[in-house]
Amino acid sequence: MPRSKWLAAVGTAAAVTLLMAPAAQAASTPGTAAPADVSAAVTTLYYDDTRARGWEAAITAGVASWNANTTNVKLAKARPGTRAEIQIIATNGWPQATLGPVRPGGQARVELGSQAVTEGHDKTRIAAHEIGHNLGLPDTKPGPCSQLMSGSSAGISCKNSVPNATERSRVESYYGGRAATQIPADGRVLVDAP
Repeated sequence: MPRSKWLAAVGTAAAVTLLMAPAAQAASTPGTAAPADVSAAVTTLYYDDTRARGWEAAITAGVASWNANTTNVKLAKARPGTRAEIQIIATNGWPQATLGPVRPGGQARVELGSQAVTEGHDKTRIAAHEIGHNLGLPDTKPGPCSQLMSGSSAGISCKNSVPNATERSRVESYYGGRAATQIPADGRVLVDAP
């Protein structure tokens, strides 16, 4: 190759490298946002709370707690007339729910029992706890208030509706990568009575 063509080729390669370098540096510079990982899929589960009259605010807060604390599974309210994986209803008994993890197209149920509210338990904690069952978490009774899945065993003064690090990690593992299709739902109904 003649020297002039070789210099032109090297110059072009160097220019391309210099043009690409700022983008690569920006992605790895501390304090800047890294590009989104397109391989990290988010599982969206829809819920229907049309039969949970009187619990709307608690359900909204419980859903918001899970959505704020998990990255690969999100809960969304089903549009009227569409199918929802999670059916939420209000009942007169003790709260109970199907043990998941529920999958898209699957079916789980949450019963928000007024008996627990009559005894003094927090509605938002109840909603977040029962949804936690649908996401695959069993009860951890007895347990402290810091464990959302300790349920009623934490006492009526407990208002915590936020999953702790272990609970978040378990849910993330159930909906992450291959686990999202390989871990079957348990299907048992767990009743949260004292």
